[in-house]
Amino acid sequence: MLTRLFRGRRPPAPDPAPDYVDVAHAGSVFRVRVVRRAGVKRFTLRVSLATGTATMTMPARSDIAAARRFLDAHGDWLAQRMQSVPGRVPFEPGALIPLRDVPHRIVHWSGLRGQASATVDAAGAPIISVTGEAPHVARRVRDFLQAEARRDLSQAVARYTRALGVPARSITLRDTKSRWGSCSAQGRLNFSWRLILAPPLVLDYLAAHEVAHLRELNHSDRFWALTHELCPATPQAEAWLKRHGSLLHRYG
Repeated sequence: MLTRLFRGRRPPAPDPAPDYVDVAHAGSVFRVRVVRRAGVKRFTLRVSLATGTATMTMPARSDIAAARRFLDAHGDWLAQRMQSVPGRVPFEPGALIPLRDVPHRIVHWSGLRGQASATVDAAGAPIISVTGEAPHVARRVRDFLQAEARRDLSQAVARYTRALGVPARSITLRDTKSRWGSCSAQGRLNFSWRLILAPPLVLDYLAAHEVAHLRELNHSDRFWALTHELCPATPQAEAWLKRHGSLLHRYG
């Protein structure tokens, strides 16, 4: 992330900023999303490793010419950051997909009927076996992964709610980019289905984290003490998410 302080006299109200700005650098062109925000004093440039989206946040009263100068000055950083975005891995035959952190190859059997399943091939290598017509492979793989995530999360949540003696109102799976889980004041738990791609200890930790919110709807010391009590592997799971979590969004 890059920042630059905006200084000087308060300028007149600027013209509306465009939604995107194209930045040319070393023969490549990068599209940057523009966000103008009140109260911001710095130009900020970020590249999401989850989506590959470049976003510049700019002071509300700064002009777009200054924003372009900022982007042009940091074209090299932007290019390097965009090159570090992991490539997408679609749910298609032959693709390697982590299931509970174990690589599984997608195998399509067009002449068969049945549900997708995790099994092994003739050589004993892990595969996700998918049947049905080719256009439905991606949807079938996603449905299978979401079903596996729901099963694992439901079991983990049930275990932790029994330990605390507090019920969860519901469990919902989503595909969020900014958070892996959440807990509402009504006791509704939300999780990213992509946790099924991570090591089991990570999914287990997120279940413990959100269940702990059923008692402590905050991030106080008491909350973290409770989370560590429920899941002693909390530090390892958080370290894994910090290092590898964004890579889970490259699949599908």
